[in-house]
Amino acid sequence: MTPVSGVAAVGECMIELSGAAADNWRMGFAGDTFNQIWALRALLPAAQSADYVTAFGDDPFSDRQRAFMAEHAIGTAASPVIPGARPGLYAITLEGHERSFTYWRADAAARSLADCRDALAASLMGRALLCFSGITLAILEAPARATLLAVLEAAREGGSRIAFDPNWRPRLWPSPQVARDAIAQALALTDIALPTFPDEAALFGDTSPADTIARLSRAGVAEIVVKDGAGLAHVAGAGITRAIPAVPVPSPVDTTGAGDAFNGGYLAARRAGHTPAEAAQRAHRVAAAVVQHHGALVPFAILRTAFEGALTPAK
Repeated sequence: MTPVSGVAAVGECMIELSGAAADNWRMGFAGDTFNQIWALRALLPAAQSADYVTAFGDDPFSDRQRAFMAEHAIGTAASPVIPGARPGLYAITLEGHERSFTYWRADAAARSLADCRDALAASLMGRALLCFSGITLAILEAPARATLLAVLEAAREGGSRIAFDPNWRPRLWPSPQVARDAIAQALALTDIALPTFPDEAALFGDTSPADTIARLSRAGVAEIVVKDGAGLAHVAGAGITRAIPAVPVPSPVDTTGAGDAFNGGYLAARRAGHTPAEAAQRAHRVAAAVVQHHGALVPFAILRTAFEGALTPAK
């Protein structure tokens, strides 16, 4: 099968409550892979399709989710609608610019996204690029997780490239070992890995980004970008590793979604033909734009301006 010129991300889009002031909350929609497809949609040419693959409820909030995606030219492919289900919810609280989250997601519709293999395959097969994360894996029961990985593997055999962010969240997993096993299975079919170093250190005991790169290289991943918050991004591929500095932000507002936006910026740049080092520079700028705004989603125009800014020579 020849991949179409389009991308898709798989996971959970939640209701986001943010920007609390005197108990006034702003409602939006977000989630790690949704934040990523948001950035990809902003940065890719309009002719390239961008779909979010999940499962929806049949409640008014799910209706609003689908309408919001449609308004921003993000499709939903063959994502099922689950009678009686509803989206998960999380609230962001801030201490300075650092954030913490409170979740209500145990019965979210997205947990059923891989219950029907045929629908999932219809959504994923034939894509040029497919994105998923450790959170995508964590919200699924073991049989559904196996279905997702099998469909992704089939899509890869058909020509799709697979991007994966391990994005470990301890509370979503029954144990660290279950997470390690599932992530190892995902890495076996990954072309581009986008881990965050503190997560890798906590779950795998890596002592440096170089350890993470070595471990993922042994797993067979050809292109690796190790993020480290406001620090360096370590880009590795074809036997070469480069450290790309982040863009300084003197007064960050909210770091929610910055790593996800980095992923989207990096993948958009690679889709446009930029080298990994150039892609990481563009991704840093996109992430810097996100941390200067409240919430995970930043208007497309802001992301595009950041993405197209001047590059400095990569060392």
